[in-house]
Amino acid sequence: MGKFSGHIYPGLYLFSYGLHQAMVVFKTRLVGDSLLNSSCPPGSKGRWARLWEMSYGGWVKIVTGSLLAVYVVFCLDDGMVLMNRNVPPQFMYPKEWQHLTMFLLLSLSGCADVTSKDLLPRRCVLLERGALVLTFHVLLMLFVSHVRDSTGVELQVHCLLILVVFLLMLVLTVELWAPNAFPLSLIETFLFLMMGSWLVQAGFILYRPVTGYPWQDDDISDIMFVTTFFCWHMMTNALCLLGICGISSFWHRRCSPSSKLTRSREAPDCANAEGPAYTLLPEVERSEEDDQAQARLLPESSPRDRA
Repeated sequence: MGKFSGHIYPGLYLFSYGLHQAMVVFKTRLVGDSLLNSSCPPGSKGRWARLWEMSYGGWVKIVTGSLLAVYVVFCLDDGMVLMNRNVPPQFMYPKEWQHLTMFLLLSLSGCADVTSKDLLPRRCVLLERGALVLTFHVLLMLFVSHVRDSTGVELQVHCLLILVVFLLMLVLTVELWAPNAFPLSLIETFLFLMMGSWLVQAGFILYRPVTGYPWQDDDISDIMFVTTFFCWHMMTNALCLLGICGISSFWHRRCSPSSKLTRSREAPDCANAEGPAYTLLPEVERSEEDDQAQARLLPESSPRDRA
Protein backbone atom coordinates (compact mmCIF):
# COMPACT_ATOMS: atom_id res chain seq x y z
CA MET A 1 0.00 0.00 0.00
CA GLY A 2 3.03 2.23 0.19
CA LYS A 3 2.67 2.93 -3.52
CA PHE A 4 0.29 4.82 -5.78
CA SER A 5 -1.83 1.78 -6.63
CA GLY A 6 -1.87 0.75 -2.97
CA HIS A 7 -3.83 3.91 -2.17
CA ILE A 8 -5.95 4.05 -5.33
CA TYR A 9 -7.48 0.56 -5.21
CA PRO A 10 -8.62 0.63 -1.53
CA GLY A 11 -9.85 4.20 -2.03
CA LEU A 12 -11.93 3.29 -5.07
CA TYR A 13 -13.41 0.31 -3.23
CA LEU A 14 -14.38 2.41 -0.19
CA PHE A 15 -15.82 5.18 -2.36
CA SER A 16 -17.87 2.66 -4.38
CA TYR A 17 -19.07 1.09 -1.13
CA GLY A 18 -20.12 4.52 0.09
CA LEU A 19 -22.07 5.18 -3.12
CA HIS A 20 -23.84 1.84 -2.77
CA GLN A 21 -24.68 2.54 0.87
CA ALA A 22 -26.03 5.98 -0.06
CA MET A 23 -28.44 4.49 -2.59
CA VAL A 24 -29.55 1.84 -0.09
CA VAL A 25 -30.07 4.39 2.72
CA PHE A 26 -32.11 6.81 0.61
CA LYS A 27 -34.12 4.00 -0.98
CA THR A 28 -35.12 2.54 2.37
CA ARG A 29 -35.91 6.04 3.65
CA LEU A 30 -38.25 6.75 0.73
CA VAL A 31 -39.92 3.36 0.83
CA GLY A 32 -40.23 3.43 4.61
CA ASP A 33 -38.49 0.08 5.08
CA SER A 34 -36.01 -0.93 7.75
CA LEU A 35 -32.30 -0.54 7.04
CA LEU A 36 -31.71 -4.05 8.32
CA ASN A 37 -33.99 -5.48 5.63
CA SER A 38 -32.73 -3.23 2.85
CA SER A 39 -30.55 -5.93 1.32
CA CYS A 40 -33.32 -8.50 1.28
CA PRO A 41 -34.98 -8.83 -2.14
CA PRO A 42 -38.71 -9.27 -2.57
CA GLY A 43 -39.95 -12.74 -1.76
CA SER A 44 -39.54 -15.12 -4.64
CA LYS A 45 -39.91 -18.83 -4.95
CA GLY A 46 -38.18 -21.09 -7.36
CA ARG A 47 -34.85 -22.44 -8.39
CA TRP A 48 -33.04 -19.08 -8.28
CA ALA A 49 -34.51 -17.86 -4.99
CA ARG A 50 -31.38 -18.92 -3.08
CA LEU A 51 -29.15 -16.80 -5.32
CA TRP A 52 -31.18 -13.67 -4.59
CA GLU A 53 -30.77 -14.22 -0.86
CA MET A 54 -26.96 -14.43 -0.94
CA SER A 55 -24.84 -11.80 0.78
CA TYR A 56 -23.17 -10.26 -2.24
CA GLY A 57 -21.71 -7.43 -0.17
CA GLY A 58 -19.98 -9.92 2.10
CA TRP A 59 -18.53 -11.83 -0.85
CA VAL A 60 -17.27 -8.57 -2.36
CA LYS A 61 -15.49 -7.80 0.93
CA ILE A 62 -13.88 -11.25 0.97
CA VAL A 63 -12.71 -11.06 -2.63
CA THR A 64 -11.49 -7.45 -2.37
CA GLY A 65 -9.63 -8.05 0.89
CA SER A 66 -8.04 -11.24 -0.44
CA LEU A 67 -6.88 -9.60 -3.67
CA LEU A 68 -5.39 -6.63 -1.83
CA ALA A 69 -3.65 -8.96 0.63
CA VAL A 70 -2.14 -10.91 -2.25
CA TYR A 71 -1.05 -7.64 -3.82
CA VAL A 72 0.77 -6.63 -0.63
CA VAL A 73 2.55 -10.00 -0.44
CA PHE A 74 3.73 -10.01 -4.05
CA CYS A 75 4.61 -6.31 -4.33
CA LEU A 76 7.83 -7.01 -2.43
CA ASP A 77 10.69 -8.53 -4.36
CA ASP A 78 11.86 -10.86 -1.59
CA GLY A 79 8.37 -11.60 -0.25
CA MET A 80 6.87 -10.96 3.17
CA VAL A 81 9.65 -11.68 5.63
CA LEU A 82 8.83 -11.26 9.31
CA MET A 83 12.41 -11.16 10.65
CA ASN A 84 15.87 -11.07 9.21
CA ARG A 85 18.68 -13.41 10.12
CA ASN A 86 20.83 -10.87 11.87
CA VAL A 87 21.82 -11.13 15.49
CA PRO A 88 19.75 -9.86 17.18
CA PRO A 89 16.95 -10.34 14.63
CA GLN A 90 14.88 -7.38 13.55
CA PHE A 91 11.33 -7.13 12.27
CA MET A 92 11.06 -6.49 8.54
CA TYR A 93 8.54 -4.43 6.56
CA PRO A 94 6.42 -3.14 9.45
CA LYS A 95 4.16 -0.99 7.25
CA GLU A 96 3.52 -3.82 4.79
CA TRP A 97 2.54 -6.12 7.64
CA GLN A 98 0.12 -3.46 8.86
CA HIS A 99 -1.38 -3.18 5.37
CA LEU A 100 -1.76 -6.95 5.24
CA THR A 101 -3.54 -6.90 8.61
CA MET A 102 -5.97 -4.22 7.36
CA PHE A 103 -6.94 -6.21 4.28
CA LEU A 104 -7.30 -9.45 6.24
CA LEU A 105 -9.67 -7.61 8.60
CA LEU A 106 -11.75 -6.59 5.58
CA SER A 107 -11.97 -10.23 4.52
CA LEU A 108 -12.95 -11.29 8.05
CA SER A 109 -15.73 -8.69 8.07
CA GLY A 110 -16.98 -10.18 4.81
CA CYS A 111 -16.86 -13.67 6.33
CA ALA A 112 -19.03 -12.43 9.21
CA ASP A 113 -21.58 -11.02 6.72
CA VAL A 114 -21.70 -14.26 4.75
CA THR A 115 -22.02 -16.35 7.91
CA SER A 116 -24.86 -14.20 9.22
CA LYS A 117 -26.87 -14.00 6.01
CA ASP A 118 -26.10 -17.30 4.26
CA LEU A 119 -25.11 -19.90 6.86
CA LEU A 120 -26.99 -19.16 10.06
CA PRO A 121 -30.68 -20.18 10.21
CA ARG A 122 -31.53 -16.62 11.26
CA ARG A 123 -29.68 -13.45 10.41
CA CYS A 124 -27.53 -12.07 13.25
CA VAL A 125 -27.13 -8.33 12.70
CA LEU A 126 -25.04 -8.00 15.87
CA LEU A 127 -22.42 -10.31 14.37
CA GLU A 128 -22.16 -8.21 11.20
CA ARG A 129 -22.02 -4.90 13.03
CA GLY A 130 -19.66 -6.23 15.67
CA ALA A 131 -17.19 -7.49 13.07
CA LEU A 132 -17.27 -4.13 11.28
CA VAL A 133 -16.78 -2.19 14.51
CA LEU A 134 -13.86 -4.44 15.49
CA THR A 135 -12.32 -3.86 12.07
CA PHE A 136 -12.31 -0.09 12.50
CA HIS A 137 -11.09 -0.22 16.09
CA VAL A 138 -8.06 -2.22 14.94
CA LEU A 139 -7.71 -0.02 11.86
CA LEU A 140 -7.50 3.10 14.02
CA MET A 141 -4.74 1.61 16.17
CA LEU A 142 -2.79 0.58 13.07
CA PHE A 143 -3.09 4.05 11.53
CA VAL A 144 -1.95 5.77 14.72
CA SER A 145 1.26 3.73 14.80
CA HIS A 146 1.54 3.96 11.00
CA VAL A 147 2.48 7.65 11.03
CA ARG A 148 5.17 7.58 13.73
CA ASP A 149 7.96 8.10 11.21
CA SER A 150 6.01 10.45 8.93
CA THR A 151 6.65 14.17 8.66
CA GLY A 152 5.39 17.18 6.79
CA VAL A 153 2.83 16.61 4.05
CA GLU A 154 2.66 12.85 4.55
CA LEU A 155 1.92 13.31 8.26
CA GLN A 156 -0.84 15.84 7.54
CA VAL A 157 -2.44 13.56 4.93
CA HIS A 158 -2.51 10.60 7.30
CA CYS A 159 -3.69 12.66 10.28
CA LEU A 160 -6.74 13.77 8.32
CA LEU A 161 -7.35 10.16 7.33
CA ILE A 162 -7.08 9.12 10.98
CA LEU A 163 -9.71 11.74 11.83
CA VAL A 164 -12.15 10.16 9.36
CA VAL A 165 -11.44 6.65 10.66
CA PHE A 166 -11.95 7.81 14.26
CA LEU A 167 -15.31 9.41 13.49
CA LEU A 168 -16.40 6.37 11.50
CA MET A 169 -15.45 4.11 14.40
CA LEU A 170 -17.58 6.20 16.77
CA VAL A 171 -20.60 6.15 14.45
CA LEU A 172 -20.37 2.40 13.88
CA THR A 173 -20.08 1.80 17.62
CA VAL A 174 -23.20 3.87 18.35
CA GLU A 175 -25.06 2.00 15.60
CA LEU A 176 -24.71 -1.19 17.61
CA TRP A 177 -27.52 0.19 19.79
CA ALA A 178 -29.36 2.14 17.06
CA PRO A 179 -28.96 0.21 13.78
CA ASN A 180 -32.03 1.78 12.15
CA ALA A 181 -31.21 5.43 12.89
CA PHE A 182 -31.30 7.34 9.59
CA PRO A 183 -29.00 10.24 10.69
CA LEU A 184 -26.31 7.80 11.83
CA SER A 185 -26.56 5.83 8.58
CA LEU A 186 -26.25 9.05 6.60
CA ILE A 187 -23.15 10.12 8.55
CA GLU A 188 -21.66 6.64 8.11
CA THR A 189 -22.19 6.84 4.35
CA PHE A 190 -20.61 10.29 4.19
CA LEU A 191 -17.56 9.12 6.13
CA PHE A 192 -17.10 6.11 3.85
CA LEU A 193 -17.16 8.46 0.87
CA MET A 194 -14.65 10.72 2.61
CA MET A 195 -12.32 7.86 3.45
CA GLY A 196 -12.38 6.51 -0.10
CA SER A 197 -11.96 9.82 -1.91
CA TRP A 198 -9.22 10.99 0.46
CA LEU A 199 -7.25 7.75 -0.02
CA VAL A 200 -7.34 8.37 -3.76
CA GLN A 201 -6.24 11.96 -3.22
CA ALA A 202 -3.45 10.78 -0.90
CA GLY A 203 -2.10 8.57 -3.67
CA PHE A 204 -1.83 11.56 -6.00
CA ILE A 205 -0.36 13.85 -3.34
CA LEU A 206 2.32 11.45 -2.13
CA TYR A 207 3.29 9.61 -5.32
CA ARG A 208 1.95 11.35 -8.44
CA PRO A 209 1.50 15.09 -7.91
CA VAL A 210 -0.52 16.80 -10.63
CA THR A 211 2.20 19.44 -11.11
CA GLY A 212 4.88 16.80 -11.61
CA TYR A 213 6.90 18.15 -8.68
CA PRO A 214 6.87 16.59 -5.20
CA TRP A 215 5.21 18.43 -2.35
CA GLN A 216 7.62 20.25 0.01
CA ASP A 217 7.56 19.23 3.66
CA ASP A 218 9.24 22.46 4.78
CA ASP A 219 6.74 24.68 2.95
CA ILE A 220 3.85 25.63 5.25
CA SER A 221 1.67 26.56 2.28
CA ASP A 222 1.77 22.97 1.00
CA ILE A 223 0.62 21.64 4.37
CA MET A 224 -2.14 24.24 4.52
CA PHE A 225 -3.37 23.31 1.07
CA VAL A 226 -3.55 19.65 2.09
CA THR A 227 -6.16 20.67 4.65
CA THR A 228 -7.87 22.87 2.07
CA PHE A 229 -8.14 19.93 -0.33
CA PHE A 230 -9.62 17.86 2.48
CA CYS A 231 -12.32 20.50 3.01
CA TRP A 232 -13.05 20.48 -0.71
CA HIS A 233 -13.51 16.72 -0.50
CA MET A 234 -16.01 17.24 2.31
CA MET A 235 -18.07 19.67 0.26
CA THR A 236 -17.89 17.50 -2.87
CA ASN A 237 -19.00 14.37 -1.05
CA ALA A 238 -21.84 16.29 0.61
CA LEU A 239 -23.00 17.46 -2.82
CA CYS A 240 -22.68 13.88 -4.05
CA LEU A 241 -25.02 12.74 -1.28
CA LEU A 242 -27.50 15.47 -2.17
CA GLY A 243 -27.40 14.41 -5.82
CA ILE A 244 -28.02 10.77 -4.93
CA CYS A 245 -30.90 11.85 -2.68
CA GLY A 246 -32.46 13.89 -5.50
CA ILE A 247 -32.07 11.12 -8.06
CA SER A 248 -33.49 8.52 -5.67
CA SER A 249 -36.46 10.73 -4.86
CA PHE A 250 -37.14 11.43 -8.55
CA TRP A 251 -36.89 7.74 -9.41
CA HIS A 252 -39.20 6.76 -6.57
CA ARG A 253 -41.85 9.33 -7.48
CA ARG A 254 -41.74 9.14 -11.27
CA CYS A 255 -40.36 5.80 -12.33
CA SER A 256 -41.34 3.41 -9.55
CA PRO A 257 -44.28 1.17 -10.54
CA SER A 258 -45.61 1.12 -6.97
CA SER A 259 -45.77 4.91 -6.81
CA LYS A 260 -47.61 5.05 -10.15
CA LEU A 261 -50.10 2.51 -8.90
CA THR A 262 -50.58 4.47 -5.70
CA ARG A 263 -51.18 7.71 -7.58
CA SER A 264 -53.67 6.03 -9.93
CA ARG A 265 -55.63 4.72 -6.98
CA GLU A 266 -55.61 8.01 -5.12
CA ALA A 267 -56.45 10.20 -8.12
CA PRO A 268 -60.21 9.32 -8.42
CA ASP A 269 -60.74 9.90 -4.70
CA CYS A 270 -59.14 13.31 -4.88
CA ALA A 271 -61.15 14.22 -7.99
CA ASN A 272 -64.47 13.18 -6.45
CA ALA A 273 -63.69 14.90 -3.18
CA GLU A 274 -64.16 18.37 -4.64
CA GLY A 275 -67.40 17.90 -6.65
CA PRO A 276 -70.05 16.22 -4.51
CA ALA A 277 -68.80 17.65 -1.23
CA TYR A 278 -69.86 21.21 -1.95
CA THR A 279 -73.03 20.38 -3.95
CA LEU A 280 -74.46 18.07 -1.32
CA LEU A 281 -73.96 20.35 1.65
CA PRO A 282 -77.04 22.55 0.94
CA GLU A 283 -79.22 19.47 0.49
CA VAL A 284 -78.07 18.09 3.79
CA GLU A 285 -78.88 21.37 5.54
CA ARG A 286 -82.36 21.48 3.99
CA SER A 287 -83.13 17.92 5.03
CA GLU A 288 -82.08 18.72 8.59
CA GLU A 289 -84.38 21.76 8.65
CA ASP A 290 -87.34 19.66 7.39
CA ASP A 291 -86.77 17.07 10.10
CA GLN A 292 -86.74 19.75 12.77
CA ALA A 293 -90.00 21.26 11.44
CA GLN A 294 -91.73 17.88 11.45
CA ALA A 295 -90.55 17.25 15.00
CA ARG A 296 -92.17 20.53 16.12
CA LEU A 297 -95.53 19.75 14.48
CA LEU A 298 -95.94 16.24 15.82
CA PRO A 299 -96.63 17.12 19.49
CA GLU A 300 -99.31 19.73 18.53
CA SER A 301 -101.28 17.38 16.23
CA SER A 302 -101.39 14.38 18.58
CA PRO A 303 -104.16 15.66 21.04
CA ARG A 304 -106.56 16.47 18.15
CA ASP A 305 -106.15 12.97 16.75
CA ARG A 306 -107.15 11.51 20.15
CA ALA A 307 -110.28 13.71 20.42
